[in-house]
Formats: sequence, structure tokens, C-alpha cells
Amino acid sequence: MTHTRRRPFGSRVLVPSAVLFVLTAAGCSAGPSVTVPTPSSEAAGYCEKLHEELPETVVGLERSDPSPDSDLTAGWGDGAIVLRCGVPRPAKMDTSREGVDADGVNWLLEQPDDAGPRFTTTYRKAYVEVTLGTEYAHDITPLSAFAEPVRKTVPESL
Repeated sequence: MTHTRRRPFGSRVLVPSAVLFVLTAAGCSAGPSVTVPTPSSEAAGYCEKLHEELPETVVGLERSDPSPDSDLTAGWGDGAIVLRCGVPRPAKMDTSREGVDADGVNWLLEQPDDAGPRFTTTYRKAYVEVTLGTEYAHDITPLSAFAEPVRKTVPESL
């Protein structure tokens, strides 16, 4: 024999509301998980300033920062574009001449086999890395959105 227990009207509203809250919170969660860099305190200071200047949209993609939450990382389009500030100097920087200039900021280009392009600033006191999704394999347009914030907050070095 099955027993049905009736709940007062208020408790029936609470359960669906709680479920809706959890689903809404999950939908608003941060983008993908990324490794947070561990820069020197000087570089971290530049990165914190850069974080404050980053745009809310890049090539029409809304900002959706990755987890864990950090002033050293930012993202747009749920992982289509990911920025990490304070990354180590790439080893390839010493041997490669592959680079691009995007609105006055120089970037080293690396093309991993299994992902979209990765760009790292050159000649700056903190290295800023931008990883683009495969849909940007032949497009540096997103880098233009970072040129002014990088120039404004991360000084050049020689």
C-alpha cells in the first residue's frame, strides 16, 4: 500500500524554488577550469592592473572567467578565448621568430597540434598569454581587444 503525504502549499513552492536556484547558479558558473600562473610579485601587480582594464566583450563574446576565480585569468565565450597573465617565459621565445603585432603589442605565436593558437606577449615585464579556440586558427582579430589594456598596464622591457 502506498501512502501519500500531503505537504502544506508553502513547502511545495520551496522545493521547486530551491531546484531552480541550483540550476540557475550552475548556468551562471564560471567558464572552463585553467591553471592559474604563479608570477613574481612585481608581475602579479601588473596583472592585477591588467585584469581591471580587460574588456567585457571580445569579438562579440561575453566575458565568462574560468575557474578558479583569479585576477591572473580571464575568459570570453565559455573558453573560446582565455587570457592568463604572469605565465613563465615560453622556451620557444628564445628560438622562434614567429610573431605578430596586434595594434602595437608584439605576440609570440605557438600552434599546439591539438588546440587553437596560443599567443604570448614579448618585450613586457609580465608575460600575458592568450589562447584562442580552433575557430580562430587563422585570425588574430581577438588580440586587438587586449592591445590597449596591455600597453596601459604592463610596461615594456628589453
